[in-house]
Amino acid sequence: MTYMHVPAQTDRARLWAILCLTAAIAFAIVPVFANPFGGFDADRFPVPVDTLPIQPAGWAFSIWGPIYLWLIASTGYGLLKRDDDARWTDHRPWLFASLAIGAAWIPVANASPIWASVLIVIMLLTALVALQKAPLIERVWARWPIGLYAGWLTAASFVSLATLAAGYGITSPQLASWIALPLAIVMAALINWRVWTWTYPIAVVWAAVGIAVANWPSGFAWGAATGACLMVAFASAAVARRM
Repeated sequence: MTYMHVPAQTDRARLWAILCLTAAIAFAIVPVFANPFGGFDADRFPVPVDTLPIQPAGWAFSIWGPIYLWLIASTGYGLLKRDDDARWTDHRPWLFASLAIGAAWIPVANASPIWASVLIVIMLLTALVALQKAPLIERVWARWPIGLYAGWLTAASFVSLATLAAGYGITSPQLASWIALPLAIVMAALINWRVWTWTYPIAVVWAAVGIAVANWPSGFAWGAATGACLMVAFASAAVARRM
């Protein structure tokens, strides 16, 4: 298949390409210099919450490594090879917004769980718009890394909201987790149906497996494992639909 270049307004397109790469690098390096984030400080809540069932096992957070590297590679490729391609312009403002907020997220999360939860939801929404607008050509350099990023943010957003609900005494940690888990799977399934890219459900399944392992062999672990299986089934149905 021959790639056909579609020119865009060069100066503006290149500026957005530069901004996206800068934001991706900042997003990746902030954790190196900021105070480590190991979850919200329990003392910042009226009702201290040390552990939440919906929190994945620690190893699951290693997914941030591929996310950071792939986003840097993606935005770097976009700047060097597709800076003036019109098909690469629509998603860049949204991706930049998500990554720029992400670069500030850890310092905010260490200071305010409420604002951190607000910001992670905004990160998710802007990432989803970027995913929808990302080019359909050369998916490995655009849609796939954004899909992985958005999938993990979907899970992380519901973990954050469940933590707020438990920490402010709205529900117990167990009930907050049982509410958040199916909502996360349903939302992920709907997004996956609407904007298909295989990396999105992979990230959601990874999170669900991490939750299952962290709680094994409790009933919530089985609930998370069921959620992972359902997500695989929804993703398979989405593939079949497009075939």
